[in-house]
Amino acid sequence: MTMGNGAGNYDHSRLKVFPLAERRSLTRVEDILLDPEQPGTLVTEAVAGQIQRAASDIRSARDRGAAVMLIYGAHLLRNGAAPLLDRLMAGGWVTHLATNGAGTIHDWEYAWLGRSTEKVEDNVATGTFGTWDETGRNLHLALLAGGLRGCGYGESLGRFILEDGCTLPQPEELAMMVANFPADPLAPAACELLSAMHRHALGAGRHEVVHRWKHASILASACRHNVPLTVHPGVGYDIISCHPMFNGAAIGRAAEVDFKRFASSVEGLDGGVVLSIGSAIMGPQVFEKSLSCVHNLRRQAGRPNVTGHSIYVVDLQDGGGWDWTRGEPPKTNAAYYLRFCKSYSRMGGAMHYVQSDNAAFVHGLWRVLRD
Repeated sequence: MTMGNGAGNYDHSRLKVFPLAERRSLTRVEDILLDPEQPGTLVTEAVAGQIQRAASDIRSARDRGAAVMLIYGAHLLRNGAAPLLDRLMAGGWVTHLATNGAGTIHDWEYAWLGRSTEKVEDNVATGTFGTWDETGRNLHLALLAGGLRGCGYGESLGRFILEDGCTLPQPEELAMMVANFPADPLAPAACELLSAMHRHALGAGRHEVVHRWKHASILASACRHNVPLTVHPGVGYDIISCHPMFNGAAIGRAAEVDFKRFASSVEGLDGGVVLSIGSAIMGPQVFEKSLSCVHNLRRQAGRPNVTGHSIYVVDLQDGGGWDWTRGEPPKTNAAYYLRFCKSYSRMGGAMHYVQSDNAAFVHGLWRVLRD
């Protein structure tokens, strides 16, 4: 029997990739990282008041042992907020972090190379956008190795950065696991890793990948503080798709673990706080599904829905000129189509929209909580 790839004449394995160091990267660690002890960017009086209210809600949540979830987009990392999030985790103010695939790619590139981001328009035109060998190779390596431990995306990559690489078992061990324990939940991960080792010349043993800029990594910081950081990617969304090692099974398996871990934190959100910072699509979409799952299980157990939580949505856009404390606008109003506001306004609790630079908001929040 012959097996095709089902993609006609397209052959993903023939993609040509290039050394990451050859890319013209647009941002550098030394230029972006914010000093938590320095005064942050000035904000308006209205935003300052919202920061004070958010800090008060976070203090109350932590006093009662409720979750504080910070959901962020890649720009928060690119704006240099990693040291601020490190302080929030160290102080116990944030109990769960979540990001998208792009948030992990920039995170890893900063940690390994000290720089990240590329000029998308130019590189798509030359067929080089995202085709950077070390990024695609090492993120897949981390997910494949972590999958064998049952880890999610965030934990797998955070540990890979913190421990400077991973160790792969002998192919014979993997083959034996698949043959002898085919019903084991980890058997598919063993099968994927075994296949990848054969197809991409990944040897057994230690794969040393030194990350000289760990201090710029939110993933490594979360791993060090033992704070869950979940990743919610889309298959085909991220530049690791532009690599011959692209493996939707490994990505999906890791994302499944992280979605369930995200929902576990939502279960502890009574009286808690959600901070959605610069996540226009992933944050609201993942939150509404996880909240529905939690309510499904609670109702089966005769328990009430999640209640008493506060949601702070932070973005640069103006929120459509709508007062979101009134609920969602009618479909005839353009603000109705702002997903990052509308979805959260439907999730119970008190939703507040904050029009602010994301790093300025987090910097101000950290300083208020610290003081």
